[in-house]
Amino acid sequence: MEWRSRIVIDPRILVGKPVIRGTRISVEFVVDLLAAGWSHQQVLESYPHLSEMDIRACLAYAGELLHEEQVHPLKTA
Repeated sequence: MEWRSRIVIDPRILVGKPVIRGTRISVEFVVDLLAAGWSHQQVLESYPHLSEMDIRACLAYAGELLHEEQVHPLKTA
């Protein structure tokens, strides 16, 4: 999923949080809704200006961030 055409970062919108293009709906908000148990259908019904591809773009963006994350094990005594 190519999220770059749907997710934008603009310091003038939500202090630069990633948002769905043309909205003030953040990737974080959409991922939080899904984590809280909302279905894609519920998100789309509550925010009819979004599309299934917008939701997928949010998940792809979050997934890419996690792929780039570096984990450093704690040293144990």
